[in-house]
Amino acid sequence: MSEEPKHDLKDLTRRMEGAVEALKAEFAGLRTGRASSGLLEPVMVDAYGSSMPMSQVGTISVPEPRMLSVQIWDQSLVGAAEKAIRESNLGLNPMVEGQVIRVPIPELSEDRRRDLTKVAHQYAEQAKVAVRNVRRHGMETLKVLEHDFNMSKDEHRDKGEEIQQITDKTIKEIDDLLEHKDAEIMHV
Repeated sequence: MSEEPKHDLKDLTRRMEGAVEALKAEFAGLRTGRASSGLLEPVMVDAYGSSMPMSQVGTISVPEPRMLSVQIWDQSLVGAAEKAIRESNLGLNPMVEGQVIRVPIPELSEDRRRDLTKVAHQYAEQAKVAVRNVRRHGMETLKVLEHDFNMSKDEHRDKGEEIQQITDKTIKEIDDLLEHKDAEIMHV
């Protein structure tokens, strides 16, 4: 007989909180009109035959409130880093000066603000999908425990309700973060 699978609410909670933390990091990268080094951190650069975060190919700094600067460590990656910034759907227009890429942060237009809220909604939906996947995994574990290891139907129902409560709480937290980010983006 196979080993009994673990039903661990702490692990499920930790994994759901991980999705929320990832969402917070992605939201930090969405600009609201001010320069932030977090803006370029999720940008992936094609480097050395793989995709790497911008922070692993150069140093991101904020020399001015409306300017980002990326000091690329390897001269051969400057073009790839510039292309990654240009194609990142952040509406940025980088300028290359040797091994430094300067990225001016333009004022946000009303249309650009709406576009950024759409991106924020996509990030939130990805986080919700991750949370639902954790929930599904937990529920499947309960089914196996009930079917193969004699967990009672009542215990299965109770633990399923606990998982659902954790899921609902986490989804509400994601919705609250999204609402806050929307307000921040749309604030002029």
